[in-house]
Amino acid sequence: MPYYIYRIPTGPVKILEKITQFDAFKDASAEAKRMRKEVDLTRMAIKVVFGENEIQAEEALMSVREAEP
Repeated sequence: MPYYIYRIPTGPVKILEKITQFDAFKDASAEAKRMRKEVDLTRMAIKVVFGENEIQAEEALMSVREAEP
């Protein structure tokens, strides 16, 4: 299953923009780290997410996680 890299604005509205995908986490992680150095992280986030397809990956990004105690 592929690893997707998304660009997400940090504002109240989440508009997901798929940038690329990789077959291996190591490659996806390295590319995401490189991209994070090039963008203003106060305005957007670069995230790596795993999923069977783009829909599953986007659902994982949009889901709200419960805070740890």
